[in-house]
Amino acid sequence: MTTPTPHTPPPLSIPLALLPIIFLVALLAAVISLYGSDSLAGGSQIALLLTSGLCYLIARLARKTPWEAFEQAITRQVAGVTPALLLLMLIGALSGCWMVSGVVPTLICYGMQILHPSVFLLSCCVICALVSTMTGSSWTTVATIGIALLGIGRAQGFDDGWIAGAIISGAYFGDKISPLSDTTVLASSSARVPLFTHIRYMFITTTPALLVALVVFTIAGLNHPAAGADQAAAVSNALQQRFCITPWLLVVPVLTGIMIAKRIPPIVTLFLSTLAATACALIFQREALYEIASLPQDSAAALLKGSLTAIFGSTSLSTPDADVASLISTRGMAGMMDTIWLILCAMCFGGSMTAAGITESIARLFRHFTRTRTGMVSSTVGGGLFFNTVSADQYLSIILTTSLFRDIYERNGYENRLLSRTAEDSVTVTSPLIPWNTCGMTQATVLGVPTLTYLPYCVFNYVCPMVSILIAATGYKIYRRAASPADGTAPATEKP
Repeated sequence: MTTPTPHTPPPLSIPLALLPIIFLVALLAAVISLYGSDSLAGGSQIALLLTSGLCYLIARLARKTPWEAFEQAITRQVAGVTPALLLLMLIGALSGCWMVSGVVPTLICYGMQILHPSVFLLSCCVICALVSTMTGSSWTTVATIGIALLGIGRAQGFDDGWIAGAIISGAYFGDKISPLSDTTVLASSSARVPLFTHIRYMFITTTPALLVALVVFTIAGLNHPAAGADQAAAVSNALQQRFCITPWLLVVPVLTGIMIAKRIPPIVTLFLSTLAATACALIFQREALYEIASLPQDSAAALLKGSLTAIFGSTSLSTPDADVASLISTRGMAGMMDTIWLILCAMCFGGSMTAAGITESIARLFRHFTRTRTGMVSSTVGGGLFFNTVSADQYLSIILTTSLFRDIYERNGYENRLLSRTAEDSVTVTSPLIPWNTCGMTQATVLGVPTLTYLPYCVFNYVCPMVSILIAATGYKIYRRAASPADGTAPATEKP
């Protein structure tokens, strides 16, 4: 007696699979038009949940998918981002303590003396690229040196979009090529490519993209009005009146850098750095803590309440300059709650898309365009961007992209390192450009700059996928597995 074969639900038609995407885009457009920069405070979350409900309805009617399948898929998605949620809360605590303790104001005051406005955007991108390469984390880079650079740029009169664009461009360059980066390790392992082979191969597309970004930021900085110098001096004076500015406060970022260099886990590093900044606040910024606590001065209760509030709550310190008051205000852990809520809703959406079979159905579209080398790489770029959009998570997008296209690359005779590079070119760098992606939500929250505000200025992030397609069209350094050379490329006998 034979065992019956389990019934496999039929794949969804392409129009039906695209319906949730169209529905979500329409909802998000309506939410953004109604709420503007406040759309992440609840409207976008409702849009994601409503679209998740539509996914379930489609799957239930068209494929008879049980609710248990959705629960399991959503649970897997949420479990995968749990460390990121904890990291987000610590980033909120760190940003609050670094500001109240005077660490960020000190970096701003000293930074404005070193970074001239004409080269600020260029320096901003380069500094973030170096820090991110050493840390392997764009999130840590943006949450630490990125916040200080944002303050310097604002003091020099730059628009938030330009500053955040330079910060994110540099941070994601380093994240992409650092051997310490989890996305770099994930892309190489998912495509079955040795890590350093993958990193060396990425320089072919990453270096030209970074050079383009540096040229753009240099031109923008040279065209920046000189009036920013006067504004910078005024901001520096206001910070020195509000905080105790001393080189001793630089011990905190130095210790943080040492912990990063020692490869101490990011969660532990951020936690210890928060404690160190809190200790500095108790030593150097007692007046600020008293003001935050709103309790009688010279009391241990006031210092304790001020310190705890800086870690978890919103703080606002008085200063005659309204711009400086806005600059030094913080939100602590509580400021991350909207982002955490949004990430949870995005994971519900990504899990629903997977359980409903919508992701699998749409992925079939890309296979029709992989007959040529350029079409194959372009399809991979499009697939990575699509998965980044619908799954709202770069880690899942890398896995889905490499899993979908691995057989295609192998069947066409191309090395897997081309796949791993293209996956990073399309997924890692575009993740902060999507408002509901975990990276887009995080960077917008940490910097306090909406995703759609900084998106046009993240030059590296959208030039990199274009360079990937252009390199594929020229065939430069692209090799086949077969004994014959690829069309227009170097001989196949040449080894990486």
